[in-house]
Amino acid sequence: MIVAGSDSGGGAGIQADIKAVSALGAFGATAITALTAQNTQGVQGVMPVSPGFIRQQMDVVLGDLGADCIKTGMLHDAEVVRAVVEGLDAGARGIPLVVDPVMLSQTGARLLQDSALAALVEHLLPRATLITPNLPEAETLLGAPIPDAEAMPDAARALQRMSGAAVLLKGGHLPGDVLFDVLQHPGGCRVFRHDRIPTRHTHGTGCTLASAISAGLAQGLALEQAVIRGRNYLLQAIAQAPGLGQGAGPVNHLHTVDAERVKALCAEHPEAD
Repeated sequence: MIVAGSDSGGGAGIQADIKAVSALGAFGATAITALTAQNTQGVQGVMPVSPGFIRQQMDVVLGDLGADCIKTGMLHDAEVVRAVVEGLDAGARGIPLVVDPVMLSQTGARLLQDSALAALVEHLLPRATLITPNLPEAETLLGAPIPDAEAMPDAARALQRMSGAAVLLKGGHLPGDVLFDVLQHPGGCRVFRHDRIPTRHTHGTGCTLASAISAGLAQGLALEQAVIRGRNYLLQAIAQAPGLGQGAGPVNHLHTVDAERVKALCAEHPEAD
């Protein structure tokens, strides 16, 4: 189950979440926290969903379909965070929780009010199985800079101590041709490295990765394996981006779809008149 905001451009938020989860063979249900009017060039408007209705979406889904993992994304104010926490406590105790602490859009629009930050740290992060901050988000949570890749393992450990959750600290905001992600979890620290893919089409990568990992956890993968599969899925999605939009375009969430199987659906059914 995904609790996050909607992206009208289809590259991030709920739309990216559903595509990623589906592309990896899981089923995604949703509780939408806000509607945004946005495209590859930026967020033009936000219409919040009331906390009571967010809670109702969670209650009716969890009470009927249930969930094997829950992922949160855009939670814009403290009341929304509290509603989500109440929904988790009421219907999702013991279910793995992946928290993507979304604070800014790719183009710099603020998506988390100051009032929500304290509520996020105090009430939501301690319930998380995994948190997936990028560097600016991690710096905000820690109140300290993370100047380079060498500082990332210490920062990930500090985030783990603060939250009690495993941490995937994403290093894509650092300059350079080689990028680093750091996974800090009860089994230790693992540093992933990969060559930067030269592209402007990286809209929604944080949402996509967190949802891909959530799908793996829902399917029973161990945390590290879910992270490995999620990262590999995302890297291929970036490399095969469709080139849409005039700004930061979306990735190709559906690169796992078999084109030949899609083509075969166009064939006439043998029982057709």
